[in-house]
Amino acid sequence: MANANDYLKKPLPSEAEQQDFYKKLRSKIEGWLDKRSGFVSKIGKYVLFAPDLFHLLTRLMLDSRIDAKSKGAVGAGILYFFAPMDFLPEILVGPGGFLDDVVVAVFIINTLLNKFPIEVIEEHWAGDVELLSVVRGITHSGNKYVSKLPAGRLVKRFMN
Repeated sequence: MANANDYLKKPLPSEAEQQDFYKKLRSKIEGWLDKRSGFVSKIGKYVLFAPDLFHLLTRLMLDSRIDAKSKGAVGAGILYFFAPMDFLPEILVGPGGFLDDVVVAVFIINTLLNKFPIEVIEEHWAGDVELLSVVRGITHSGNKYVSKLPAGRLVKRFMN
């Protein structure tokens, strides 16, 4: 059975494969959210950040200014998106399962923002909303939706 280190040694997908994955993921999440209401529609804005955060992590992995230790964390964040079984498995809960992936990605990005100049991180951001607004909105301690998730509680432990 392969371990995480074996996956980290594999080359990243090509730029075209990354863009294809990004577009498919965003389309899938938007279609899923269009059919939802209530609590799911309220957390949907966070789920929609999944493709943007995944794209940011993959771009940071290629940035020569990011040190090896930080790239290890970035690689773990990328792998978390692909993990078949995590706190909220997509296979069981659909695109809503990306919410824990978003929380993990934001934790990693927040750590990088504390280590590197913001410009280094922001130049890879493809989202429509300002990166710092996204990070603040998801990690804000008063966020009643994200903090109820197992991954949100786990990240909160690391942040304190």
